Amino acid sequence: MTEIQGLGTALITPFKADMSVDYDALDRLLDTQLTGDIDYIVVLGTTGEAATMTADEKREVRQHIVRYVSGRLPLVLGVGGNNTAQLISDIEAMREELKHDYAAILSVCPYYNKPSQEGLYQHFCAVAEASPIPVILYNVPGRTGVNLLPETVMRIYQAHPDKICGVKEASGNVEQIKHLIGLKQSTADCRLSVISGDDGIACELMQAGAAGLISVASNAFAKDFHKIVHEKDEKLQADYAEMVRLLFVEGNPAGIKTVLAHKGIIGNYLRLPLVPNSDKVQQQIAQLL
Repeated sequence: MTEIQGLGTALITPFKADMSVDYDALDRLLDTQLTGDIDYIVVLGTTGEAATMTADEKREVRQHIVRYVSGRLPLVLGVGGNNTAQLISDIEAMREELKHDYAAILSVCPYYNKPSQEGLYQHFCAVAEASPIPVILYNVPGRTGVNLLPETVMRIYQAHPDKICGVKEASGNVEQIKHLIGLKQSTADCRLSVISGDDGIACELMQAGAAGLISVASNAFAKDFHKIVHEKDEKLQADYAEMVRLLFVEGNPAGIKTVLAHKGIIGNYLRLPLVPNSDKVQQQIAQLL
């Protein structure tokens, strides 16, 4: 089973002023990733604004990225939902594509429904059974309204150790994540990768035993975040603290799109209900750059 470790970029989706996908900008961004020492790319996750894209758009974007990257980096595909039956149907429809083109899928906790821990367990077991490739669980309570507890993560893993390869932990609860790492370390032959989902605490979690970081900031600062992850460079992490704060102060991916626009890689366009950063935050980011 694939072990997902190191630095992964949660790739943004560039748009044009008319809100169509900007494939030229996407190629420019991919070039920075292919030369930026990252270990893998996460396609169509939260940062990629997949929630506001049609099924046809998502298919075109993921196929374009597969063609452009052409095997030079592993790809992880965001595949989540709050209707388990529909999600299973979607996975089955992509079965051959997933097997040929992706190292793993990243599947977020069902949102809005607020399932119990038992509901989360049964949902992710169904995903594991349907997926032809490894699955990374994705815990982000601030977006989903439900917290996937460490004991539930381990229960899912133990039910499907051949399919559950990791968990992206973006709860922001350092003690909870360290508890999960401890459970993993005390489980014999456990190959579960605990991955930080927060740029600002990557070093602390790596030192505690996390396997890496799925980063928003690495869209723009790939080489530096490679050093933060692979060298556990605490000073460099501290140097980025204010930038990381600004990236998220008005929501993601507004901040990283402001940075990428200032770098001339993309236009600063987001799809409603998301909007670009306020003038104040854009000015703060420009000054910090």
